[in-house]
Amino acid sequence: MLAEDTIEMKIVELLSSSVLAMGYEIVRVKMQGSGGAKSLQIMIDRADGKLIAVEDCEKVSAHVSALLDVEDPIADAYNLEVSSPGVDRPLTRRKDFTRYAGFEMKLESKGQIEGQAKFRGKLVGLDGEDVVMDLNIVDMANPEKPKRVKIDFNNIRNAKLVLTDDLMDAFAKEIQESNI
Repeated sequence: MLAEDTIEMKIVELLSSSVLAMGYEIVRVKMQGSGGAKSLQIMIDRADGKLIAVEDCEKVSAHVSALLDVEDPIADAYNLEVSSPGVDRPLTRRKDFTRYAGFEMKLESKGQIEGQAKFRGKLVGLDGEDVVMDLNIVDMANPEKPKRVKIDFNNIRNAKLVLTDDLMDAFAKEIQESNI
């Protein structure tokens, strides 16, 4: 889920090890726009788990720009954007589904599961290869609990956190602890 198409996957392969050697991890690579208005968005996290600062993005941007200039994997002109995933971040790696357990999320599967492909609810975590979430609907078989669904990690098209008060509170606490 780090990338969707062939060019994006090639960029992930090209950059991952050198970005990791710098102390960062790629969260997502996405090519957006068309024609002369293309933008290559690269979202990064710090490998040590600390929050991303503007200086981190500048450092990775300069490095990535030089690598992309040499390798030239994109035929057309584009703008490079290196950024933090933000508060309501995309969930693209298995470890994201463990780290952000307990928070509200939206998920779109590649195929239908129990007649639907879009889900919203509380992220429970991982169970083997399955992402587990409690949906925002009642389980008719057990009305005391929310309906729980398991979705194979490889069947996920998109997943992201939902901006809630709980998520904002956790983010504010993280900012205070990191002294950014």
